[in-house]
Amino acid sequence: MLEGSILQQLEASHRHSTRPIRLGVYYKNTLVALCHALEDHILTDDSTPLVITAFQRGKWYLQEAERYADIAKCSQQIVIMAAPDTGFAEHPTSQLANVDLIELEPADSVAQEWHLIILSPKYTAMVLCQELSAADYGVGGVPTADLERKFYGLWTFEPELVRETAELAIAHIQKYNPELAQKLITHQQQIPNADITSADLSQVVSRVVDYLKTGQEKLDIPVALRQQALDNNLVSNEIQAFLRMAQLMDLADVNNPKAAAEVAALAETMAQLLDLPAWQIKRLKLASLLHRIDPLQPAASIFTPSVPQHDQESAPSCPLTCSLVPGAQVLRKMSRLRAVAQIITHQTEWWDGTGEPAGLAGDEIPLESRILALVTDFQWQVNQRKSSVQNRQEIFVQALEQCRQQSNRFDPKLIDALTLLVMGLQQGLDLPLMTPKASTGIWLLDSRWDSHSKTSEQMSSYLQ
Repeated sequence: MLEGSILQQLEASHRHSTRPIRLGVYYKNTLVALCHALEDHILTDDSTPLVITAFQRGKWYLQEAERYADIAKCSQQIVIMAAPDTGFAEHPTSQLANVDLIELEPADSVAQEWHLIILSPKYTAMVLCQELSAADYGVGGVPTADLERKFYGLWTFEPELVRETAELAIAHIQKYNPELAQKLITHQQQIPNADITSADLSQVVSRVVDYLKTGQEKLDIPVALRQQALDNNLVSNEIQAFLRMAQLMDLADVNNPKAAAEVAALAETMAQLLDLPAWQIKRLKLASLLHRIDPLQPAASIFTPSVPQHDQESAPSCPLTCSLVPGAQVLRKMSRLRAVAQIITHQTEWWDGTGEPAGLAGDEIPLESRILALVTDFQWQVNQRKSSVQNRQEIFVQALEQCRQQSNRFDPKLIDALTLLVMGLQQGLDLPLMTPKASTGIWLLDSRWDSHSKTSEQMSSYLQ
């Protein structure tokens, strides 16, 4: 990384922390899709955010200047950093009252960076990247095609990280324009901490996923290779966006902030007790991590998804494709998540057929949905009692009994399996709560809101 760049400063400040930043490498077209998604969300939102960008050179800004005229109408303030080119300062967008340009010196390391930082009362988001050097490209050399250019960095919705990066950017701006920097500091201080809601976050996540999907299809990469990459990489950009959304929803629930991880651990163990195949366990675990994305509230994709056709290998056994629940529809945008969407959709069905949304009964309900429903309720029952009941074993017994009393809701065979699981917990069985990590370097899953906690905990220990 270039010394003194914003990315380098951010990475260095966390290098020796408990959660160092892990960087990923992205094609230019991926970053274009990400930035356009986040920029276009500003146009449809009413939160008038503070926007700080870095375009490398003025010519890249000129390609987007007309868009930024529209974005400026919906923003409190926009600051654009770039090494100047002809027409950079003369474009009409640059003359708008709430648009300021910072003409970077050619030797400035930030002139090699590509940033989009958004601070809004409703959400925060950023793309923070730096172009690979000639040495980084290796023997193949710098690509001749513009779309093949590569950048390394990260993108995230994490409020604390976005605010920290904004402060670094403002400090850099101060070197060029102290008066503007002070104005930005005032703006930033006046923006309250993002009050994240499912509705706000689901819309921006939906747009990001839609744009990423479109951007990937524009790459000249065989379809088979793209699908293989998704199959082998749980933390692809799109899946990470969903996981991060789910995690933010968990963290917003101060009474049960670890629900997703705990439900995933319980569901995985239940699936193992039932001797389910590995592919089904993996699918159930992912559904468990995503199960709190408000399945019964509207969060439809900005594009109308087609009703998928499922076969036995790609979806749970169920007589309905069930496009009844808008909250799960956004997951259907990715073919690899359609089965997960169906699991989440039917987690609110009841064994006796009186549940939602399709009124399925008995074995008509997908098995994974039945497991998810039971362990979700069990986890909630345990969490409710952990502050009032001191005896660890008694907590499990009481929670299990509450599940047993809901015989009209839960599969009796799964109650038997849960009974075995509880016996194991009573005898000291530990269920590791593994927080998903971004192996590709996209920092969406690490929350600094709990920066002192361990990344792997034991379910037994949190009850003590």
